[in-house]
Amino acid sequence: MARAVFLDRDGTLIENVPYLSDPSAVRLSASGGEALRRLRSLGFLLVVVTNQSGIARGFFDETALPEIHGRVAELLSLEGVSVDAFYHCPHGPSEEGFPGCQCRKPAPGMGIRASEELGIDLRRSWMIGDAPCDYEFAVNCGCRFVLVRTGRGKETEREISAFPAVREDEKSGTMFFVAEDLRAAAGIIEQAESGFSAERGGFSLIDPS
Repeated sequence: MARAVFLDRDGTLIENVPYLSDPSAVRLSASGGEALRRLRSLGFLLVVVTNQSGIARGFFDETALPEIHGRVAELLSLEGVSVDAFYHCPHGPSEEGFPGCQCRKPAPGMGIRASEELGIDLRRSWMIGDAPCDYEFAVNCGCRFVLVRTGRGKETEREISAFPAVREDEKSGTMFFVAEDLRAAAGIIEQAESGFSAERGGFSLIDPS
């Protein structure tokens, strides 16, 4: 089965624009193209998984997403790399009264769907993101995780040690790392795949570039 790197969109792959609905506002994160090229060279599929509650909130229509993701793909093509698939959840958070679903991160629905459709072994895959739900998504999918300090990542880094899921007895072997940005995250994955931390798990501040 294939290995994948799952990528959060807003604040990770692209600059965060709240409730982004205009393709012209899409900006790749610094060194994003380079990072994805490095990950591709390691044999990973590249899969974007993104919560888009702005659809449920009525801020924009779901039909806007193909153009936005088309613009992301266009910018990445200029960097010599492509994404294998985009998955999104159009639902709002249940804690705000929206109907519950199985696709909104941290639920593993998008990961499970990608696994089934693309033949991905989740246990051999990674997730890169900037938010608590991205880490919990990785735990729920059984992926390893890199938190980037872009987007809301610095805030998440301050909060994350308080997560019950980070406790040794609950993290189910999930490897957790922190990186300054997407390029550094690619470096961590590159080193991990070469075996530097094959026997290590948990919270780490390793940050190669």
